[in-house]
Amino acid sequence: MTRPRQTSPIETAPTPAPARRAWVEQIMGMPISIHLRGADVDGPAAQEAVAGAFRILREMDSIFSTYREDSDLMRLRREEVDVAQCSPLVEEALRIGQEAEVLTRGAFTTLLPTGDGDLAFDPTGLVKGWAVDRASVRLSGLEGISFCINAGGDLLIGAHPDMPTDGPRAITWRVGVEDPLDRQRIASTLTLTRGAVATSGTAARGAHLYDPATGKLVGRPGSVTVTGPTLLWADIWATALFVGSELTGEAFATSATDYLSTAL
Repeated sequence: MTRPRQTSPIETAPTPAPARRAWVEQIMGMPISIHLRGADVDGPAAQEAVAGAFRILREMDSIFSTYREDSDLMRLRREEVDVAQCSPLVEEALRIGQEAEVLTRGAFTTLLPTGDGDLAFDPTGLVKGWAVDRASVRLSGLEGISFCINAGGDLLIGAHPDMPTDGPRAITWRVGVEDPLDRQRIASTLTLTRGAVATSGTAARGAHLYDPATGKLVGRPGSVTVTGPTLLWADIWATALFVGSELTGEAFATSATDYLSTAL
């Protein structure tokens, strides 16, 4: 007579949390932090990639800052140079701004009010997201590593192409979306392995978003959060949807099918 074999569930050790490391620098007048999670986050490759990402962010600030008298943008506005004498990125910013104005039905513009009461070329509304997207290229080649760049509350999350987007080996990031009417409260939480999150509104900085249709700054309470593949366009659309009309919302629905928006 054979004795029945006794079985018991096999207990597996929980997957250890990935190592993490963070760096922060003050650039563009705001804290910008880079967070790495995964393998060898303290290794020389990671250190070099992070340093390279910060160099790109500082370069963008040196070109487009409205607070630095020697930036290409301010020299251009003073007519000391023309576009051809500036960094090629200035011409690219002009092109992106024109494209954004068309796509958003005029709700986004790079002609913004100055302290003198007139309008001047100011791509501030697109430079931050664009700079983060450019900087992220230096991080996406790190094998076994997922990253998050946080630029004043707007985020870009990415990873090496070989990193899974789901399953037990995926590294996920939880992003809290602030309630614009109560900044101590998180209104919702997003879970991402890749993607950008941008929020525009008046909770943090008051009436600072310009509505080209009225020629005035928008002061109403609330916010719009946009998620999608790039921080450049997530930020552009968040601004446009906050200040724009129903036409802008319709344009978003038809032109930005890879992006999602939430109004609070």
